[in-house]
Amino acid sequence: MDVEDANRRFLMYGVLPLWCVPAVADWAMHRRTRIEETSGTRESALHALMMTEAGVPVAMGLLARVNPLVLSVMGGASVVHGATALWDVTLATGKREVRPVEQHIHSFLEVLPLSALAFTSCLHWEQVRATLRGGDTAEDWKLLPKENPLPARYLAAIGAAIGAFVALPYAEEMTRCVKAARGRKAT
Repeated sequence: MDVEDANRRFLMYGVLPLWCVPAVADWAMHRRTRIEETSGTRESALHALMMTEAGVPVAMGLLARVNPLVLSVMGGASVVHGATALWDVTLATGKREVRPVEQHIHSFLEVLPLSALAFTSCLHWEQVRATLRGGDTAEDWKLLPKENPLPARYLAAIGAAIGAFVALPYAEEMTRCVKAARGRKAT
């Protein structure tokens, strides 16, 4: 197995699936601290925003040809995700208890987008160089399908994992927050 293959496998079968573990752990911390009674829908909405900030570049990396456009979106999304994470923690610590273990979980959630960007950059160094030059061709700034698409079984499995371990728990969290907010308005 060569270095490129090892990087690709680690990105596909390490970094992406690993993201689900701290996501579920963070959701469990929010549930334990009764987010619906403290920071509520505002913090939960920030979680949805961060999932979008991470999800768009992940989808692009899985489905699109890696070029300067995709790398720029990944880099920009990583920066924005970091800023939103800071906003989230600032809001949360003012409204509910955020224990050190939850803060440590947040560290994983913040570094994983950067790790994905780093591994993708290692796999597509020529595209990193093209990005730094501003792109060599018009194709560099188009969203194009991968020349060699990832296996459909892999895409289905990673999609199911993200749905089960990220989207569903955080949808449940938002539902709890909305119900609690409605309950407070009714009284």
